[in-house]
Amino acid sequence: MSEEILINFTPQETRVAVMQQGVVQELHIERTASRGLVGNVYLGRICRILPGMQSAFVDVGLERTAFLHVADIWQPREATQDRAAERPIEKILHEGQSILVQVVKDPIGTKGARLSTQVSIAGRMLVYLPQEKHIGISQRIESEVDRESLREKINRLVPDDEPGGFIVRTMAENASDEEFATDIAYLRKTWADIREKSRISAPPTLLYQELSLGQRVLRDFVNPETTRIFIDSRENFQKLTAFAQEYTPAVIPLLEHYTGQRPLFDLHGVEDEIQKALARRVDLKSGGYLIMDQTEAMTTIDVNTGGFVGVRNFDDTIFKTNLEAAVTIARQLRLRNLGGIIIVDFIDMENEEHKKAVLDEFNKALARDHTRLTVNGFTQLGLVEMTRKRTRESLAHVLCQPCPTCGGRGEVKTARTVAYEILRELLREARQFNAREYRILAGPAVVNLFLDEESQALAMLSDFIGKSVSLQSEPSYSPEQYDIVLM
Repeated sequence: MSEEILINFTPQETRVAVMQQGVVQELHIERTASRGLVGNVYLGRICRILPGMQSAFVDVGLERTAFLHVADIWQPREATQDRAAERPIEKILHEGQSILVQVVKDPIGTKGARLSTQVSIAGRMLVYLPQEKHIGISQRIESEVDRESLREKINRLVPDDEPGGFIVRTMAENASDEEFATDIAYLRKTWADIREKSRISAPPTLLYQELSLGQRVLRDFVNPETTRIFIDSRENFQKLTAFAQEYTPAVIPLLEHYTGQRPLFDLHGVEDEIQKALARRVDLKSGGYLIMDQTEAMTTIDVNTGGFVGVRNFDDTIFKTNLEAAVTIARQLRLRNLGGIIIVDFIDMENEEHKKAVLDEFNKALARDHTRLTVNGFTQLGLVEMTRKRTRESLAHVLCQPCPTCGGRGEVKTARTVAYEILRELLREARQFNAREYRILAGPAVVNLFLDEESQALAMLSDFIGKSVSLQSEPSYSPEQYDIVLM
């Protein structure tokens, strides 16, 4: 399936859309003020060790301290094979110690970045593992003959006396010896620069920064199906062309500077897709729809038939809706970059063959996803459980923030609920303070309720406490906000 990549540059952010047959499949956004941290290498300082969690907090110069688990502390293979060598974290690290670490997961929500002491540096063809003497091959290269051929090629190019190992990336399947040699030289030089900088720097210090989103597109996103890469900025087109000439020459013929009058993302309908990807409801072409709810613990997806009534029978209607939903859900997971635990509630199906067909279609659609995921079959409750690796914030978390009114709940208290809270609070205030008068400041809906349906309740309370109560409408107040002023 042919693929096009659109890159929209502004001084504030870079946006990338991956298109297949004119439909947006993936969205990536990187803001200048908050670039992703995954891949960055830091010289950090151990702030605190938590033996109970077998973890440490590390200051790497970010807003929040980063997190290092004992399982992410690199040890030589010989040591890890010896069970006696598995020591608790308090025996390995101490507070105040300087440590070389790499970010493996961006800060998400209230959690700091996750770190590892095993450094890996990605190139175009290879990933360099400076601490390992190991040659690995990407699992996406399935042919055993090709895997063995690539392993022999790398062993030929890497002398036995040189430290470090390599993982061959998927796009290197047909790479020449010259391309591999260039990549090896670049990666070794990068690691040497990191080592030198760490030797002369004091923690916390950034030693190596991962490439920008535009550069990562050329290094990581391009595949044999990519036909064109549109770039809507002349300056960045020239920068990416220069980058490609040095590191990814095979990509140069695909680069194209977009000079049209209409904005690139408008022309291809990407702006509309971004708005739809932030909505809770996703409509299906058949008339059915999905409801997607993202919470701290997991993402839930509910499938509904909606206005789709089918043409034969109810079972057939359900089956066709679930088949369409399976493909749409796989696309929405990539588009919204949803990760962690995901629960899909397909419409209940009695037919076991229908269940198998929907699950097969779901797995087939998910096979296009480059992110690691696992899918379990239908549970006894008819739910499909899956996980998708989460390494960066979802699209909604990048573009949105929790509602200041409801705090992210998605709903607010009714005016009547707030009115009754005010009455209870007024009674508490009257018992604690001997004020001359009380004034209620609240939103228009609450004040109108007190003036109309709940006027008798307010009058009864005023008589009970023996004080007059006045009302003041505050249009700027949120539905749940109120104040009681003692006069």
